[in-house]
Amino acid sequence: MNIDTRIKFRHLVCFLEMARQGSLARAADVLAVSQPAMSKTLKELEELLAASLFMRSKSGVNLTEAGVAFLRYAGPSVQALRDGVNTLRGGEYAAGKVRLGVLSTVESLLVPEVVRRLHERHSALVVSVVTGPSAYLLSQLRVGDVDLVVGRMADSPEIQGLTFEHLYSESMTLVVRPDHPLLAEPLERNALEDFPLVLPLAGTTIRKFADSLFVQCGISQSRQRLETLSVTLSRRYVLSSEAIWIAPLDAVRLDLASGELVEINLGQREPGGSVGISSNASLPLSLASQWCVEVLREVGQAYREGVYP
Repeated sequence: MNIDTRIKFRHLVCFLEMARQGSLARAADVLAVSQPAMSKTLKELEELLAASLFMRSKSGVNLTEAGVAFLRYAGPSVQALRDGVNTLRGGEYAAGKVRLGVLSTVESLLVPEVVRRLHERHSALVVSVVTGPSAYLLSQLRVGDVDLVVGRMADSPEIQGLTFEHLYSESMTLVVRPDHPLLAEPLERNALEDFPLVLPLAGTTIRKFADSLFVQCGISQSRQRLETLSVTLSRRYVLSSEAIWIAPLDAVRLDLASGELVEINLGQREPGGSVGISSNASLPLSLASQWCVEVLREVGQAYREGVYP
């Protein structure tokens, strides 16, 4: 079946923005068009495709099954065209750009090393990094706004329909400042309940592993909590308070080595989640993205073998 030549770039852009915003009004604002014009464009697309793409309600719009299927191809196609146009503008044919979605679990050690090695080998490479929760980053991957997502993803429901490649496993650990009261005497696990707790955001993949560690150790979580994905905020708060941080090992590995943070030894660690690369199989990887995947595999192997960090 040939592509209907009546389907225009504007149809795809409107469809993608509606899917991204979940609201006709917000999508119209982003694209600087009127709501009637937006509605007309989407109606045209649905008629051309002979399919309903959105379910409309008072709270907004959601993709239909047909809309989800079309999204897998519309997003990457539009992004590929944009990349081609941007490459030709300015004559930067040799320059490359890779857009990474990065979870907080890997932004402290893995990604800086990957970027260092990439820049060491490619003189005209731009690495654009977006951070956030897994659900948000995977939604960006689906519509082609990022090329790859790196972090703990294997257990995320949003990974369905995408490709995941395992790099290494990473455990969780409990850390405190060096002069924390818990370190002054033999540890009683129940005492942990008396101190503020720093946890990943509820509903995130990494939070499931954090909760699992407490269950395995038979410890109730403190009612006083800070929930955040920010490594910087977590570290600063723990260093300035009596809080206990349940952290991915990558985030605190250097702090433990320098003595700035100290691990609370519970006699066991949560066995580890799978850290890896998520990609959109419906979009061929750009050369820059392929370079990035190669280096991610290289550094991932160094992790597994204990060579890095």
